[in-house]
Amino acid sequence: MKRGAPDLKAQAKRSALNALKRARRTADKAGIELSDWEGEFLGSVEDRLKTYGRAFGDPEKGGAGQALSMLQTVKLKEITAKAKGEKKPMKRKAFGRRSAPAQED
Repeated sequence: MKRGAPDLKAQAKRSALNALKRARRTADKAGIELSDWEGEFLGSVEDRLKTYGRAFGDPEKGGAGQALSMLQTVKLKEITAKAKGEKKPMKRKAFGRRSAPAQED
């Protein structure tokens, strides 16, 4: 029996759905209350994934084979960190110049 190539879009969809369920389940087990917005975010993204196979429509917001946009992925990671009880939010690094090394005289 030969296997065909894996369907990467379906695989990304399953992975994203599992991550959403895991975040909600982790919050429930830890007894951490998610805000109304966070609960609505998880629900709406899950609905869009089930309906369309991906949660965003603009191709510039994420990769062609991905189910979540870049910002949705960041927000999901923040919700997961909150559910795990990690106190500090994820720090976003700004693009900028590195400072020049100190020169010795």
